[in-house]
Amino acid sequence: MTDQASLYEPLKRSDQIEKVEEESPVSDDYWRSGWRRLKSNRMAMAGFWMLIVLLFMALVGPFLTPYTYYETHLNLKNLSPSTRFWFGTDELGRDLFTRVWWGARISLFVGIMASIVDLIIGVFFGALAASVGKKTEEIMMRVADILYSIPYLLVVILLMVVIGSGITTIIIALTITGWISMARITRGQILQLKELDFIKAAQSMGASRMRVLFSHLIPNAMGSIIVTVTLTVPTAIFAEAFLSFLGLGVQAPIASWGTMASDGLPALRYYPWRLFFPAAFISITMLSFNMLGDGLRDAYDPRLRL
Repeated sequence: MTDQASLYEPLKRSDQIEKVEEESPVSDDYWRSGWRRLKSNRMAMAGFWMLIVLLFMALVGPFLTPYTYYETHLNLKNLSPSTRFWFGTDELGRDLFTRVWWGARISLFVGIMASIVDLIIGVFFGALAASVGKKTEEIMMRVADILYSIPYLLVVILLMVVIGSGITTIIIALTITGWISMARITRGQILQLKELDFIKAAQSMGASRMRVLFSHLIPNAMGSIIVTVTLTVPTAIFAEAFLSFLGLGVQAPIASWGTMASDGLPALRYYPWRLFFPAAFISITMLSFNMLGDGLRDAYDPRLRL
């Protein structure tokens, strides 16, 4: 009988094989491959770079002019945009360019802080509700429904009576009920993922509930979570602008896009630039976050990976 081992010879490593191995790409991790897909999405990258420009101008914009956001010049009031005042002036002669970028700081800070708090509370609450028993889950979600039924405008008014008006009051008011949407989305995604085979395989191999939750369920729900976060930021920015527009947000002389829009509305007919600039930047910011959110969903949703 012929020796079967003698029929096979190990492949000799040639220089060509070694060259191919050296040039072969190293397998990227989850985030690096997602970033590569995100860069190929032109709309998402357009939104990303617009946000970078907005953040950069929010940091350096107020320092590009010799004026402060509260400095008044009554003899220079309601001037149209020019080389001296790039965005014009308001009814008190304050430079709108400086006030717009100072207001960007307030609006972006409120939006980002509210989204971070919503992310932490919402993901934890939703993941916990989907992992525990049915009775506990039912109680947790009914509590969330009760909180969701409370209008945040009423919460703002109550907090203003107790704490007083300001940025802290707005952030607390937005996060008291803002995390519930994140919790619902996280819970729904995890309930779907729990029925998939790879989750049951992990459980059958002895993985603990916490390990399954943090190693398999939450990472595979990151697509929806990231999209929800990117949509929470513009929602919070718009809510802050709305509250400031009604006079329930930041108070004068602090500038925000909402207070500037409120001040510019009565002068729309004669001095339209006073309303145009804050309204335009609110719209650009919301559009940029929406474009980036759609791109992040396509890039980091594991079910869309090739």
